[in-house]
Amino acid sequence: MTPIHLVLANVRSALNVGSMFRTADALGIEKVWLTGYTPTPDHLTVKKTALGAETTVAWEQVVDPIACLDRLKADGVRVYGLECGVGGAVLLDRAQIVRPCAIVVGNEVDGLSKMQIDRCDGILKIPMVGSKESLNVAVAAGIALWEVVHRD
Repeated sequence: MTPIHLVLANVRSALNVGSMFRTADALGIEKVWLTGYTPTPDHLTVKKTALGAETTVAWEQVVDPIACLDRLKADGVRVYGLECGVGGAVLLDRAQIVRPCAIVVGNEVDGLSKMQIDRCDGILKIPMVGSKESLNVAVAAGIALWEVVHRD
């Protein structure tokens, strides 16, 4: 397994959660953390979308997103939030990322909370050239994870 974790903080869509499980499986992500009200693989739509990846990727539910981030940090995992609307965010392709690490994605509408951002060791954003300022959370997670996994 790759020493990279994926934290889903209050992701509301079971379709997005299932999609991120498939991405995590494809990239050999160590663990998916489901926090807040993020649906778990017990949800039928997560299972349907994950197509079995929920059984091949380690996952854990932690109700409090802050507790999850604190736990990862206490275990020596660097925590990087993926958020486009935060001042000081570093472009993903230029960021210095230290492993083991966790990529944290937030709610589809509200993103990461200030408390979640404050717990991060760095904030990453995906370079974009179109007129839209954000991507679907599952797509953004896939891009970020692929970039981090494929670094030397």
